[in-house]
Amino acid sequence: MSKPTSSAIAAILETAGREILVPAFLQRDKASSDKSDGSIVTETDLACQQHIRSQLAKAWPDIDFLGEEMSKEEQVSCLHSGGRFWCLDPLDGTTNFVASFPAFALSLALIEEARPTLACIVDPVRKETFSAAHGQGAFLNGAAIRAKSVDSLNEAVGFVDFKRLDANRRGLLATPGLYRSQRNIGTCALEWAWLAAGRSQFIVHGGEKIWDYAAGSLIAAEAGCTLTDFSGKPLFSKLKPASSILATASENLHKSLLHFVSI
Repeated sequence: MSKPTSSAIAAILETAGREILVPAFLQRDKASSDKSDGSIVTETDLACQQHIRSQLAKAWPDIDFLGEEMSKEEQVSCLHSGGRFWCLDPLDGTTNFVASFPAFALSLALIEEARPTLACIVDPVRKETFSAAHGQGAFLNGAAIRAKSVDSLNEAVGFVDFKRLDANRRGLLATPGLYRSQRNIGTCALEWAWLAAGRSQFIVHGGEKIWDYAAGSLIAAEAGCTLTDFSGKPLFSKLKPASSILATASENLHKSLLHFVSI
């Protein structure tokens, strides 16, 4: 049995994006339903997860699987198993997808010893594949990438999800002139990938699920970013189903922003 590689999992995700997500996105009718947490799910989410899961199981049958579209009980069981597992978001940005807004991605990480060791994020619309392996750097379509920092926070452009912040943090992070500009594109995976590629300088999010940040956090870390939760602890100090996120292109930016989120 071959060892998993970033190129091997990229091929699986790229095929799913090209043959499942993009054709479904181009259809006018994208039926969806609400989940218990208020998010939405489509038949495409489910079909894409099933396809990728089957491909992973065929290539590496000894590796467990955790996907966004599994039951909560199955997800918790996988997290507590202590083994290695794939962590998949088959369609990150489902609301964008349903609204015909072309910003969504597939995100996959291999978790070993309670931390990601292999990661891939595929943007099937722009045909961009972001990948990383622990200790081996981060890549976009095979070319090495590095995060791009700025000298001070007021020069930075960042992704801030105000909806998932409490009132105090929202108020502090809305301070005029604190940073150059703020964005929220509705897909955690692409925000992580774009941070790693130098297209932004920070991410502030009040609560991402593990499939939202598992792949992106490794890609960003390998691109030189500093990553913690709002208390300043590493994201993978222990496995948990969700975490607050503070990710920056440099330690200096991280120190500046930690003051505003660690209240």
